[in-house]
Amino acid sequence: MEQKVRKGEELNEINLKKFLKENDLISDVKSELNILQFSNGFSNLTYSLAIENKEYVIRKPPKGAVYGHDMNREFKVLKGLNNGFDKAPIAYAYSEDNSIIGTSFYIMEKVNGKIITPREFKERSIPNEDYSTISKTWLKTFVELHNLDYNKIGLSELGKPDGYVERQVRNWGKQYLKAATEEIKEAELIMNWLDKNKPTKYKHSLIHNDYKYDNVVFSSNSWSKINSILDWEMCTIGDPLMDLGTSIAYWAESSDPPQLKSTFNYPTSIKGNPSRLGVVEMYEKETGVPVNNLVFYYVFGLFKIAVIVQQIFYRYNKGLTTNEKFKDLNKITKILSKTGWQSIQKNRIENIF
Repeated sequence: MEQKVRKGEELNEINLKKFLKENDLISDVKSELNILQFSNGFSNLTYSLAIENKEYVIRKPPKGAVYGHDMNREFKVLKGLNNGFDKAPIAYAYSEDNSIIGTSFYIMEKVNGKIITPREFKERSIPNEDYSTISKTWLKTFVELHNLDYNKIGLSELGKPDGYVERQVRNWGKQYLKAATEEIKEAELIMNWLDKNKPTKYKHSLIHNDYKYDNVVFSSNSWSKINSILDWEMCTIGDPLMDLGTSIAYWAESSDPPQLKSTFNYPTSIKGNPSRLGVVEMYEKETGVPVNNLVFYYVFGLFKIAVIVQQIFYRYNKGLTTNEKFKDLNKITKILSKTGWQSIQKNRIENIF
């Protein structure tokens, strides 16, 4: 959903138009530029640019980012995907010159289509029966990504697959401790459990690390085709089941307690969608690979999301951002931590409360 640019997050239009001209994306720096900001998401700042009957998207890191937000890396990922994957936006230009808009940034294609954000699904009133097609298309595209030959498209240097799971468990634990603003007992218990229960043998593939309904663009409301996957900032080479674990961690279902469903506010709990186990079974059927250690992957997904929202709350708590939608994110960190620890206690990913 696009809206007016938030106060304190404006872009320098004069410098931006000069950059667009230098990269042959516009013909005249005097052309009128209309900038809107995407309201969805909590991480990198994303804007739409309308100029000379063209539309672009600009991505930049937020002020006071604690970790990640590497625009150059994200740009290179897209450039690689553009070599052989038709479901990623075309990347046009990158700059690390902070004098232009205050941070590094890149310009990419604006992909049009249907995005099922929490706000959109409420306003669009999607029939329940459509979710069967939506979930199948979403899942097949997920598997298509995992089946990509990353060597062939020039992304073999993107990550280090050996030791991936071990590093993820260690690094996300460190990031949590760095961003902690209060003691959450369940989060620390999860950190210890993940370290003791991590798998040591696993496959590796290109993984997205944030694959959910509102990060894909459907071509139409027939829901049979996805035009593009968005938000590639955490893409790497690693265990595809870690990717699946994050996706099912986002996947609220009807049997979840209200507090957990409202945390994600996605339409996955609406009748017509598969359950979390149903998603896993669909993945197994599409790949022909059984998903072992399911609780580990689900709990890791919950913990990773908890750390991400805690990092954003840390920025708000320290006054590095004034966006009011961040003010209660510490409560989400608690909910996700409690959910993860409960999943461990019950040794399942559904009906855990």
